[in-house]
Amino acid sequence: MIGRLRGEVIDVVPPGLVLDVSGVGYEVEIPGSLLEGMQPGQTIMLWTHLVSREDALQLYGFGSRAERALFRELMRVNGVGAKLALALLSALPAAHLQDCLARGDAAALMRVPGVGRKTADRLIMELRDRVGLLPLAPLPQATNGDGAERGAFEDAYAALLALGYRPTEARELLQSLDPAITDSETLIRLALRSAFQ
Repeated sequence: MIGRLRGEVIDVVPPGLVLDVSGVGYEVEIPGSLLEGMQPGQTIMLWTHLVSREDALQLYGFGSRAERALFRELMRVNGVGAKLALALLSALPAAHLQDCLARGDAAALMRVPGVGRKTADRLIMELRDRVGLLPLAPLPQATNGDGAERGAFEDAYAALLALGYRPTEARELLQSLDPAITDSETLIRLALRSAFQ
């Protein structure tokens, strides 16, 4: 299983790109929202999911582990394959998609090409309770090109949830901190200190 790739973008061909990792070019399909603005020469890091079929191997990439986890949850729904899961994440930012599923907003889901009433209802019925456990809080933008701030925020967010904080509490604590902090342990320590002040 290929879980993560970090390398240089050498070609952008929607719905994906070719990522050079130590001289090997990986073709990776990614959500449209992540593809926007991608340029050859950029160094990026992707969390990946490999789909193996009889006739092909297809690699899908995401900007965060939580986004990849949502992709995997979507694929667990009967009738939703990798292509439709990627279409959902391309049409709706991950945090917005999570919110639509949690609120049961079938109309928003049906605006995605390929999603009809039955599929939207099935997605909501099967995922409404599960998606709330994914740490898809709004994340600060990474400024160093490799997603370090984003990953640190997610790790700290997941740790706070594991300690019993509600998603809104964890999000508020982390968003009150300096966005330049790129170390998850520092974020957790400062968030806990802030919570007890």
